[in-house]
Amino acid sequence: MEDREILTIEWEMMDKSRFFMFSMINSFTLRCLVYPLTVIKTRLQVQKPGKHYTGTFDACSKILRYEGFGGLYRGFWINTIQMVSGIGYIFTYEKVRDMLSRHADIHDRRLKGLIGGGCSSLVSQTIITPFDVVSQHMMVLGRPSKGGGTVMNPLNIRVDLKNKHLVFAAIVRELYRRDGFRGFYRGYFASLLAYVPGSALWWMFYPVYADGLRRVVPGWTPQMLVQCMAGPMSGVTVCLITNPMDVVRARIQVQRMNSVMQTFWQLWTEERMRMFQIGLSARVMQSLISSFLLVLGYETLKRWSVHDEYKDKIRW
Repeated sequence: MEDREILTIEWEMMDKSRFFMFSMINSFTLRCLVYPLTVIKTRLQVQKPGKHYTGTFDACSKILRYEGFGGLYRGFWINTIQMVSGIGYIFTYEKVRDMLSRHADIHDRRLKGLIGGGCSSLVSQTIITPFDVVSQHMMVLGRPSKGGGTVMNPLNIRVDLKNKHLVFAAIVRELYRRDGFRGFYRGYFASLLAYVPGSALWWMFYPVYADGLRRVVPGWTPQMLVQCMAGPMSGVTVCLITNPMDVVRARIQVQRMNSVMQTFWQLWTEERMRMFQIGLSARVMQSLISSFLLVLGYETLKRWSVHDEYKDKIRW
């Protein structure tokens, strides 16, 4: 090993048990902070013409007014189960990068990020989709309220909407009654089309932006600061590229469309060029926050998990 600064902490440099413990804590904290924006984004994406919400801030104010603060965390606890997929995501990403270096002699960080990011998202979506489908129905299930407009209830569920356990059970029961086990993987292909390229591109752009920033910032700039700037830049870039596919995914899962192409053309018929910006502001805000916190947590926990022999080569 050369006695030089390490820019990327690789898999073999870390204490795995410590790394995964910190990863779970980081994943839960991140979900707590960005979940309200996920709810707002989903409601904006699935609403029909004659819109109840006119934008991100309008949606936020109406949810708070008619549903209270808890409305921004509707479906949160079922969504937290997705932490399992988060661990699968990180493990797959790091392991694929390690295998590419060891067995394919690939050392370009951009290419390793592209392949590792795509593979990790594939594994994550396979685990996460059933929970995603249920939590999205919980997110959009509106409550009757004065001046609150029409109630979103795609599955026509008849239970006390204030009882979260009854709502959860009713959604699971109705999804299974209508479509069987397949209903929990509705929109799986659309999810792959939205998230696999998005994840691959995020991890490819991340080192690109980090390297570009290192060339223009003063030499004394902390490495963590550069990385925490590169992450949000990568996130916004990916949002702009993949937003239409994310809208298609949300509509298939919640409005029960039958195919990606059918949903895409219906979206185009209803919205035309606006389809590229539906829920985009909420998604960009979510991505800015989540990318910053992801990088801050991810890079910090990697530094905390590194073996002692590498610590003097790691720059904060």
